[in-house]
Amino acid sequence: MNSGKVLLGALAGLATGALLGVLAAPKKGSDMRKKLYKKGEDLADNLKDKFNKLQENVSDKYEKVKEDVSEFAEKNKAK
Repeated sequence: MNSGKVLLGALAGLATGALLGVLAAPKKGSDMRKKLYKKGEDLADNLKDKFNKLQENVSDKYEKVKEDVSEFAEKNKAK
C-alpha cells in the first residue's frame, strides 16, 4: 500500500475524530465557536510558518544551483 495514502487516511481520520469530539463536547455554542476559531487561527499560523520555511529552503537551494551552474559554465567556457 502507498505510504502517502496511508498517511492521508490517518490524517483524515484524525481530523474527523477531532471534529466529532469538539462538536459532541458539552459546552455552550458560543464557547465552542470561539474554541474552533482559535484552533483555526493556530492551524493557519502553523501552516503559514511551514510554508514560509519551505519557501526559504527552496529559494536557498535555487540560489545554490544557480551558483553551481554559473561556476560550471565559467570553467567550461575557458576550455
